[in-house]
Amino acid sequence: MRIGIFLNPDRTGLDELLGRVGEAARIGLDSAYFPQLASWDALTVAPLAGVRTEGIEVGTAIVPTYPRHPIALAGQALTAQAAVGGRLTLGVGPSHGPLIEGTFGYSYARPADHVREYLTVLGPLLRGEAVEHHGRTLTAVGRLDAPGADAPSVLLAALGPRMLRIAGELADGVVVVWTGADEVARRIRPAVAAAAQAAGRPEPRIVASVVVSVTAEPDRILGGIEERLGFAAELPNYRAHLDRQGKKGLGETVIAGDEELVAREVRRFAAAGTTELLISVAGDAEEQVRTLAVLSGLRGGLTSSAGRADPDFG
Repeated sequence: MRIGIFLNPDRTGLDELLGRVGEAARIGLDSAYFPQLASWDALTVAPLAGVRTEGIEVGTAIVPTYPRHPIALAGQALTAQAAVGGRLTLGVGPSHGPLIEGTFGYSYARPADHVREYLTVLGPLLRGEAVEHHGRTLTAVGRLDAPGADAPSVLLAALGPRMLRIAGELADGVVVVWTGADEVARRIRPAVAAAAQAAGRPEPRIVASVVVSVTAEPDRILGGIEERLGFAAELPNYRAHLDRQGKKGLGETVIAGDEELVAREVRRFAAAGTTELLISVAGDAEEQVRTLAVLSGLRGGLTSSAGRADPDFG
């Protein structure tokens, strides 16, 4: 299992954000991912970070699909891919109804249908193929010419059964958030892998984003997450996902404790079949340093158990 860092750009200057990627590369982490929030543009920051570093992969988790037509997104993604020499992962997803309808004014009536059509168009465009699609949720006619740019790996943000199936059928894998290792083993990986196999696609990437902190005060960390982000638990997609896991709030998915606990929980994700773990580091400056030290020590020593039984997961 690879280990990457998930960097929230809110209230962070661009130079500081790019510097964090450099630090992640220095300690040997595999990747750095950026969300698309009301801040810096994720698919612009990713290649900026990539050209300043060597070796580390960069990605988005995720760029919302509704505000960006697939032809426009494909052109931007191929440009970024060429800039970083093929080290880009493009994570996309439909986001949430209140944001898409309230901020952008688009209908969120058929998110799964929209995503299926979107990926049906996006994949060929990234491969340089012509598309002519007139669907229920979007129209796309054209092709892109980006010499020397290979199609980036595409991940779909998916939590529910229909979206997980689409991720396996039409994307290179899935990216999940607010998800425990047991849920990856029980439902996420099997659903995506089965869909990919049925569609004749390679074994999918299973990418999970999790908040982690090496700390002597886990309750403080959990309380801080609930205070800042707890409202997200009431977004319909996240609420249904937490309910499926038997969890009341986002804090129940956070990994917080001493070095031994954090290392053990990270290893559980590898045993569950996670192929890449994206760490959002929480805590004060000292706690963040300790957390990164544990992650650096684990790199290269985690093997995904996808496809075989594990004592923790049956």
